[in-house]
Amino acid sequence: MEKRQKRVFSEEFKANAVKLVKGGKSLADVARDLDVVPSVLGTWLKRAEAEADKSGNGPLNSAERAELGALRKQVKTLELEKAFLKKAAAFFAKENP
Repeated sequence: MEKRQKRVFSEEFKANAVKLVKGGKSLADVARDLDVVPSVLGTWLKRAEAEADKSGNGPLNSAERAELGALRKQVKTLELEKAFLKKAAAFFAKENP
């Protein structure tokens, strides 16, 4: 038996698959229709439910995920700049009595 090559699915594809299951179709039927292993679809479903519980609003769409990633990157940059400015202020405070 030949091993199947690993496939990568977009977040949008996963979200749509989860919507089909939540819409009333059985997990096995959706998995068969999308040519996905049922256990993988079950994992996507559990992850979507966990995200919905955590945020209270349901899973994030791809645009919201992209925005969240950009905002996290911006926060990290601002924190680094703040730390640098703190060190610079301390250095100059020592220089000038």
